[in-house]
Amino acid sequence: MKRFAALLFSLLASQLLAGCASVAPPPPPPQLFQDQLFGQPDADINAGQIFALTDEMKKYAHTLKYSRARREPQLILFDALYKRDQLQLEYDASMTRNAAQTFEARRGNCLSLVVMTAAMAREMDMSVQYQSITTEETWSRSGNLYFASGHVNLVLGKPRMKDVHSVEPNQYMVVDFEPPAETSRMVATVIPEERIVAMFMNNRAAESLARKELNRAYWWARKATLADPTFFSSYNTLAIVYQHHGQLPQAEAALRYAQQLQPNNTIAMFNLVQVLDNLGRTQEATALREHLARLEPNPPFHYFSLGQKAMQEGDYRKARNLFAREVDRAPYYHEFHFWLAVASYYLNDLKTADKHMKLAMDNSTTRKDHDLYAAKLDRLKFQERQRNAYSN
Repeated sequence: MKRFAALLFSLLASQLLAGCASVAPPPPPPQLFQDQLFGQPDADINAGQIFALTDEMKKYAHTLKYSRARREPQLILFDALYKRDQLQLEYDASMTRNAAQTFEARRGNCLSLVVMTAAMAREMDMSVQYQSITTEETWSRSGNLYFASGHVNLVLGKPRMKDVHSVEPNQYMVVDFEPPAETSRMVATVIPEERIVAMFMNNRAAESLARKELNRAYWWARKATLADPTFFSSYNTLAIVYQHHGQLPQAEAALRYAQQLQPNNTIAMFNLVQVLDNLGRTQEATALREHLARLEPNPPFHYFSLGQKAMQEGDYRKARNLFAREVDRAPYYHEFHFWLAVASYYLNDLKTADKHMKLAMDNSTTRKDHDLYAAKLDRLKFQERQRNAYSN
């Protein structure tokens, strides 16, 4: 299973960058919502539980805060949470956990780890700042749902000295749990905690969608739009909820509003094409589809879908080449490596199959996927040993 890579980019003896003050954005139009179609929200669908600490977490943070170690408090917290000989939290993308759930399970995805670390840091009187990192979106899928995710990290500020006459400056440390491969072109933008809350809620909405829990998905997405009315993804998720619920005019309205926030976003365009097709507005859908093709001729999972078609037709060589193209575009996505391994296996290239099955296992983001790939890798190695023994 893929271990998260927590990097300490730097300790900065300087003032923490402050976000510019701005006027609060207007709330989303009330006509976007159809609450009566989705019952009452469950009690756990609220922002209050995201950063809440349990008594055990508060006790642990208090112990760390008054540690006698002669190190920066940010390093003390980081080591306590992520070093092998202590709590040893690990990366797991199976669900987005709140701070308490992440601490209890000792695992979480990138956003869960950010939330939990921020909650613990504040309990230790450190300042916390969030950053959105400009990188290419990472794509994944669950069934017939495709998910695009961005990247965030956080900056921890050292508590101010109680002695106001101390000349020791504040120090800040950037903590990144899953740093992009290309760090040289990264642009970090300060984002408010409201955006983190909206991201969390949108993640929960998407996960509920994948489980076909439409009521929960609706309320998570709705609350995400209210947490940060400028967050594009929550409107896109809301539209998909409506689409799966059969409310196509509402789905269109949510997507049109999302387009106002990001006019050239191809995700909204792709979903809008499907909605227009289902509404019978073929001419509009065709025009938008052609525009989308000009903007993004080879969208995410394009070669993967062609590769799967080639597998069904028994053309394993063509499938292998197509899966390899997806691996080139997304070298850390486990499913592409898995299917490249399968195609290689059918071509009797066990060495390549073994290599990519191992990469699928190493880049898996859940224990379930890791165990599945591990079992298949063991089977491949067994067959390879048998073949070598027979040839000798």
